[in-house]
Amino acid sequence: MKQIRWVIVFFQLSAWFTGYAQLTKQETSKTINEMANTVATVIMDKQGRSLCDYNLTLSEWYPYEVPWHTGQAINALVGAYEVVGNKKWLNVARRGGDYWTALQIKEHPVLNGMIRATHGDFIGDDLIVFATISDGTPGIYALSHATGDQRYARIASEAAQWMLDHMYDAEKGICYDNVDAETGEVQKEYSPFWKNKALGEQTLYDVSRPNTEGSLFKDAYEFTGNEAFRDAFLRLCDKLVELQDEHGVWPQFMPNSAINHSFHPRFNLWYAESLLEAHALTKDKKYVEAAAKTARTHAKAQLKDGTILYDNYTDGRAPDKGSITGSAVAFAGIVWMRLAELGYQEFVPNIELSARWLVNNRFAQDHADKNLRGQVLETRTRFRNDRVWFVNRDIGTSFGLRFMTDYYHYRQFH
Repeated sequence: MKQIRWVIVFFQLSAWFTGYAQLTKQETSKTINEMANTVATVIMDKQGRSLCDYNLTLSEWYPYEVPWHTGQAINALVGAYEVVGNKKWLNVARRGGDYWTALQIKEHPVLNGMIRATHGDFIGDDLIVFATISDGTPGIYALSHATGDQRYARIASEAAQWMLDHMYDAEKGICYDNVDAETGEVQKEYSPFWKNKALGEQTLYDVSRPNTEGSLFKDAYEFTGNEAFRDAFLRLCDKLVELQDEHGVWPQFMPNSAINHSFHPRFNLWYAESLLEAHALTKDKKYVEAAAKTARTHAKAQLKDGTILYDNYTDGRAPDKGSITGSAVAFAGIVWMRLAELGYQEFVPNIELSARWLVNNRFAQDHADKNLRGQVLETRTRFRNDRVWFVNRDIGTSFGLRFMTDYYHYRQFH
């Protein structure tokens, strides 16, 4: 134990002398308060929905996977409440949980118990997407724990049961991605996420993935005690270990691209986080070692000032500087902290880089545009209808708040 402490001290001093000093307790608490107030008063609307993407040229909010974004905001607010105790944040999180659980489908011949979590954006509202549900559920379970209201976790677990029964294939180690929102038919042959591939040209990994984002089956197992959830979660995590490449990513699954040697800034981190959950469940080190491989690739992607960009490559090319992804700075930091606590001290300097970056790279609290006040930089540039579509996304702040509350615990502030 003493040796581990000295290693931690060494890395902390190294961070200090290289210009990446740790945040103080005061800085961390101040940042948590500011970010939580931004999530509660700017990002979440009166109906409990996360507003998602703010178009900087049109000065308007646009929805994008609203249940997913809302789940992220709920998770962040619950974490902040547990550190600071501000019940206003918990009340906003409850409003978000009420919106999310109201999406449960009832009186349908096929979809009873499922959540109507459609993707929106270019996919439209015709398909329910597995990850749109699953990656929003950590906040739903956290809300049940914080409030004592089991309704939130129960409804999330009922959706998990539907997905286990209809979308999970144990033999192949995958869950199908999409379900027709009207008929309840699971889409096993075609996914609109691959518009360049026609029906008949798409393969299994075009329409399915291990889909462990959010570790829904693990949370459902811990809430219900149903061993089938545990077995499915570990089967999917084993498939992740099997399919992971030498860079610690999964190029066969979108939004990564094997052809372009590119990887999405958050997608692989979700898988790494789920592998850490599998390690917590089993203590099998293969899971944590696989997560560390992913974490190392993201450490390489982090620039010297702490920035992580949207388009990154495994073939040695420099990242595309078109979009700044604050959520990846935060999410990578969350994974790095968990690994550091398991003895992987190599990530300590990266953690401190992320912490300082998140403090420094936010819109001012008194910004002239009230929609941007306090938000973490999370820019995304696309092109639509002969127009540059330039947005700042709410998830930068939601993930940033998650990082800060985890950092508070990681640094053992009391």
